[in-house]
Amino acid sequence: MALSEPAQERIRRTDPDDALSPAARAAALRAPLRPAVRVPVPLPPPPDTVELTGPVFGAADVGPLDHDLTRQHRGEPIGERITVGGRVTDRRGRPVRGQLVEVWQANAAGRYAHPLDRHPAPLDPNFTGAGRCLTDDDGRYRFVTVRPGAYPLGGPQDHWRAAHLHFSLFGTAFTQRLVTQMYFPGDPLLPADIIRCGVRDAAARSRLVCAFDPAAGEPGRSLGYRWDIVLDGPSATWAEEGR
Repeated sequence: MALSEPAQERIRRTDPDDALSPAARAAALRAPLRPAVRVPVPLPPPPDTVELTGPVFGAADVGPLDHDLTRQHRGEPIGERITVGGRVTDRRGRPVRGQLVEVWQANAAGRYAHPLDRHPAPLDPNFTGAGRCLTDDDGRYRFVTVRPGAYPLGGPQDHWRAAHLHFSLFGTAFTQRLVTQMYFPGDPLLPADIIRCGVRDAAARSRLVCAFDPAAGEPGRSLGYRWDIVLDGPSATWAEEGR
């Protein structure tokens, strides 16, 4: 096969005395004719564009109102008040003390306070939907919030997410982060929730549903729910992959 004029010119520049071996000549032909061009690579879209990977609080210490999502703004948020609490333990049932627990959620209408959430439900100016706390010496945590609303995922099958709270725990280091979700008992959307149904083990799936606990609520203000979290072992709380 006859070489093109650019290829012949390259060979003349590389091997003016025709002394290169056939392999070396082939390598010269495969070399780039021009310097490399830098191509900007766009950043990937934020993970979980609607549900997020968790709130960002910065380096500030945990504040006195961080656990109470209903008192973080001047006005009162809309929705049914609930208190969610429980214990964080290891596989042997021992309390995990000083554990940073984060929670984030949609508002009572089923919308996240996030610019990428395009659900047409209304935003609540008095509800951000993010909180955090530290477990006490007995491994207990507690949040006061509003019950989140269900929301559609779109698509031809019209999937809806059951009401849920997102939880994040960091273990003993930020590389040991556990992210999971908590559901409410009796929710008619539970059997069809695609995230919950994706948990194959029935026992693990059942452990994602909290228990109604009147004693955990505040009389005249909020209903109570209890949800215990096990960080490891055969009864560990299910965690989302890749977190």
